Amino acid sequence: MNQETAVVVFSGGQDSTTCLCWAKQRYDRVEALTFDYGQRHGEEMNCARRIAEKLKVPHRILDLGLLNQLVPSALTRQDILVQAGEKGQLPSTFVDGRNHIFLSFAAIYAKQVGARRIVSGVCQTDFSGYPDCRDVFIKSLNVTLNLAMDFEFVLETPLMWLNKEQTWALADDLGCFDFVRKETLTCYNGVMGDGCGECPACQLRNRGLQAYLQHRP
Repeated sequence: MNQETAVVVFSGGQDSTTCLCWAKQRYDRVEALTFDYGQRHGEEMNCARRIAEKLKVPHRILDLGLLNQLVPSALTRQDILVQAGEKGQLPSTFVDGRNHIFLSFAAIYAKQVGARRIVSGVCQTDFSGYPDCRDVFIKSLNVTLNLAMDFEFVLETPLMWLNKEQTWALADDLGCFDFVRKETLTCYNGVMGDGCGECPACQLRNRGLQAYLQHRP
């Protein structure tokens, strides 16, 4: 186990919970950092809090309500429908600059607690076209944060090249498959576990789950 401290950007969803379990197996100390940016469902933060407690991980919620004021998105506005992108357009759930802001604030927090590892569940394989989920963005931001703060951070993205089936496989390898399936909240409609089955997030999650279950050892 690496004796370094890691900060995990944590929403309480499938991806970030898998990353939290991944980090716990690699680092001596792990902290979870959740951002309150006016999400559609306050249950997301409650879920993150419960998971952190069950996994015995220190957890902090930071107020980033300004993001909601700046960016109209189905993730932050009840009057905007959750819709997949059409004709090359981004989904209505895209929040401009969200991962940039999250990782920048996570870096500020990480430096205060002496953590050089920042873990995020961003993924270029199943990223719905979000530009701030791309590997090139993460690498660019990593350099920028190191220069801006004169601190040698490493942005860890264990899911970057995994599809959802492979992400379920990783959770299984980590011994947290059932926990991730039952305890996380990925659904845009705020339904725990397997979710509503209708929103884009649930469809992506469940397609990956069914594909993995067909081949599960």
